[in-house]
Amino acid sequence: MNALDVLWHVLGAVAPAWGLAALLAPLLAWRGRRARPVMTAWGAHLLWLGTVGSAVLIGGLWWTGQDGRMATYAALVAAVGLVAAWRDSAARR
Repeated sequence: MNALDVLWHVLGAVAPAWGLAALLAPLLAWRGRRARPVMTAWGAHLLWLGTVGSAVLIGGLWWTGQDGRMATYAALVAAVGLVAAWRDSAARR
């Protein structure tokens, strides 16, 4: 396997995390729009949610030994939801 194949495998493994982050980040930025400019908030939310989601997916791959387990995806939704709630409450203070 060459370096390009490894890159595609890694990007495919973390794509659900970044897809979920891309869906939630604009909503969080819109809800907290009084706190800071929307594009700055959107980028910050995207990085937080995508990074946490990627860590959960990589941890699930390590824990179960397989990619794409339903338990890993459930943990992804729970972790990203918790971070989104935390970011939303922090933006509203």
